Amino acid sequence: MIHFAWPWLFLALPLPWFIRRFTPAINSAEQAALKVPFLDDFNIAQSQQVTQSNKPWALWLAVLAWCLLVLACTRPQWLGEPIEQGVSGRDLMLAVDLSGSMEERDFIVNDQAVDRLSATKVVANDFLERRVGDRLGLILFGTNAYLQAPLTFDRKTVTTLLNESFITLAGESTAIGDAIGLAVKRLQSQKADSRVLILLTDGANTAGKVSPLKAAELAAQYHLKIYTIGIGADEMIVSSFFGSRKVNPSRDLDEKTLTTIAEKTGGRYFRARNTQELEQIYQLLDELEPVEKDKQFFRPRTELFFWPLACALFLASLISLMRLRFS
Repeated sequence: MIHFAWPWLFLALPLPWFIRRFTPAINSAEQAALKVPFLDDFNIAQSQQVTQSNKPWALWLAVLAWCLLVLACTRPQWLGEPIEQGVSGRDLMLAVDLSGSMEERDFIVNDQAVDRLSATKVVANDFLERRVGDRLGLILFGTNAYLQAPLTFDRKTVTTLLNESFITLAGESTAIGDAIGLAVKRLQSQKADSRVLILLTDGANTAGKVSPLKAAELAAQYHLKIYTIGIGADEMIVSSFFGSRKVNPSRDLDEKTLTTIAEKTGGRYFRARNTQELEQIYQLLDELEPVEKDKQFFRPRTELFFWPLACALFLASLISLMRLRFS
């Protein structure tokens, strides 16, 4: 069906008539005397005026052009059939650590060693794509925590913002408590059973104004369920001048605190030592039961204003050409 976004602009249709009816007319004799002081020129101008007055179609073309212009201004649209949107999901925030330690290249993706953030992006992209019906948000944290994407059904935008992030964007340190506090602030107004935070980090809290455990207590008060993910391999081989040796690249990971945060809020702690484990974790998170919400419908809109606008411009150009021809 046809829909007009700004139908009140139809009130402008009689505007030319009002101008002609209620504004004083210019005395044609005075105008001719000012513009054509010589008698011969005046006679020519008068004959042209008579010629033009004998062509009423020019007036009707102008009226039609004005009507089309007003029609374009009302912004006509074609509304398609209502499409039901799946909105039976959760309000889910994803908090990703961007501290300097995420540069550790202890993950394998497509047979290549990559840093922890790159592995997170690969797995999280598939996870976000599957969260149909959820409202998703994104928090990036390092020394400070920032809301990168508020809650939205636009999974593509959230994925793009995550892919555009880079290590140390939010600072070198790790403010886990501030990230949780920011999530509580953004989710506290939502339904109690639908608040979920997935927090991914590879270290311990080394920055921020709020301690992680205090933030977890605050989250529990607002019924925010937190799933924590500790990312990083337990061991890797590094080469040096004295040969190869095994090191633990996750020695700074505070698993005790992450486990306590999850337990306080009714969530769960996961350990991701490699890409496969990280994928399994996100598959488990997919099993979160959705919370039923009211159905919402979306009607696709196709803009049509450019058709009457193009016709109005064509008629205006035609009238101008006719006037030049008879002038």
